[in-house]
Amino acid sequence: MQKMLVEEQIFEKLQAKFSPVALEVLNESDQHAGHAGHDGSNESHFRVVIKADVFDDMSRIARHRAVHAALGKELIARIHALALEINT
Repeated sequence: MQKMLVEEQIFEKLQAKFSPVALEVLNESDQHAGHAGHDGSNESHFRVVIKADVFDDMSRIARHRAVHAALGKELIARIHALALEINT
C-alpha cells in the first residue's frame, strides 16, 4: 500500500472535520529548498486556504487552533511551516 502524502492527509482531515465550501492545500516545500526546516522530503511547507461556515463566530486565533486540532499533533509535528488563510 502506498503511503499517503502529507498534502493528502491535510486535505482529508480538514475536509472531514469542517466540510468546507472551499479547500485548497498547496505544497510550497520546493520554494524553501536550502532554507531552515526543509528536510529534502518535499513535504515540509504548506499553505492551506479554507472557507467554512464553522469559522464564522471564531476569532482568528480560535480558527488557527481549530485547524491545528483537526490535523492532530502527529501530523503537525511532520510539518515545518503551515500558512493558514481561513475565510468565512
